[in-house]
Amino acid sequence: MQLPSDGVQFGQNARHIRMDTLVKLRWLAVAGQAATILVTAFVLGFSLDVTACLSLVGVLAAANLLATLFAPRHLRLSEFSAAGFLIFDVIQLSALLYVTGGLENPFAILILAPVTISAVSLRFKHIISVVLASAICVTLLCLAHRPLPWHGGVSFSLPQLYQDGLWAAIIVSSLFISVYVSRVANEYRTLSQALAAAELVLERENHLSRLDGLAAAAAHELGTPLATISLVTHELKRADVPQEIKEDLGLLEQEARRCRDILGKLTSLEEDDNEPFTRTKLSLLLEQIASPYQQGAAAIKIALAGEGDEPRSDCSPTVIYGIGNFIDNATDFARAAVTIDASWDHEKVKIAITDDGPGFPVDLIDQLGEPYLVRSSARGGNIKDRAGLGLGVFIAKTLLERSGASVSFSNARNGGARVALEWSRARFEQPSV
Repeated sequence: MQLPSDGVQFGQNARHIRMDTLVKLRWLAVAGQAATILVTAFVLGFSLDVTACLSLVGVLAAANLLATLFAPRHLRLSEFSAAGFLIFDVIQLSALLYVTGGLENPFAILILAPVTISAVSLRFKHIISVVLASAICVTLLCLAHRPLPWHGGVSFSLPQLYQDGLWAAIIVSSLFISVYVSRVANEYRTLSQALAAAELVLERENHLSRLDGLAAAAAHELGTPLATISLVTHELKRADVPQEIKEDLGLLEQEARRCRDILGKLTSLEEDDNEPFTRTKLSLLLEQIASPYQQGAAAIKIALAGEGDEPRSDCSPTVIYGIGNFIDNATDFARAAVTIDASWDHEKVKIAITDDGPGFPVDLIDQLGEPYLVRSSARGGNIKDRAGLGLGVFIAKTLLERSGASVSFSNARNGGARVALEWSRARFEQPSV
């Protein structure tokens, strides 16, 4: 089993932050900043430019509102986008600190929060960009800022040497946190990746062991009746019977020997890694996956179209389970038909699974692929209510993404749900062992 690389993790790249996570953190920042400003101005009675401060908080809230309205909750930001998201937070907080005393403000330490988030979730080059933006903002705040708000409009200022010390402390803390936290996070990701790969390998080996046992048992149980058939046919051939029947008896004896050879071969499949049947054409793979669901009420149609030779796969359990799960869901919700469209060229392999059912729920389509989705009723009225939607889709999606596929969900123009899978051809045909 191929171990996952740094770029192929369960679900999505492990370094990609969900937009929903950053949005919620921002709303927490908006609430905290607004509460601090109001308490400072109206409870503690400090002379504070409330209008300027709340305007800067409003900018952060407006940006967050736009992200909430126009970005899907399940969207995972690229590292470049996440870095830009965090740099914006650094700039907004720095602007707020500028009008409230600069580094003299005790809350200047919060500028380390975006640095910490970047260290946990981003690669080194993107961490550096956030740290550099923080360092520039801290330096500018050290050089220029409005006076620190104080009682009765009295001016209060810390000694310049102390401000320089605060500047150095924040800069050093940023560097330390970026190195320390990113190193710990990388080790955690590596360990999780290794454990996940080990679990899959153990599961596969356990499955192969069970198959070996079943093959040996089948060979043992069928060996006796096949030997009896061979013996009887051999004796009948020696009897005084017409020549045509002797020929049929000879054929029967030959086929019995062939059955014994096949049963013997089942016990040593692991030794025959280079057998031609270890790699299967895409059409045969889809027929194999779809065959258990052909007995349902919905008819399954497989349509093929491609350029060049048909791609071959080694029947990876992750691909078989993932595609099978989506076909199973499609047959559950289809009214009469499920269509599996497969296409390929020299660069890509694509599979689309479409049913003619009611389609994905509009309120959940942006969340598909996340675990433990919960809704009150199923998509179709004739299907029993499901307390949980999403765990099976989550497992199938993450397994297929582990195999190199991109997975997307949509509703077809004429109704019905559509799941689109796409691999690079090289990755699809790459052996998993």
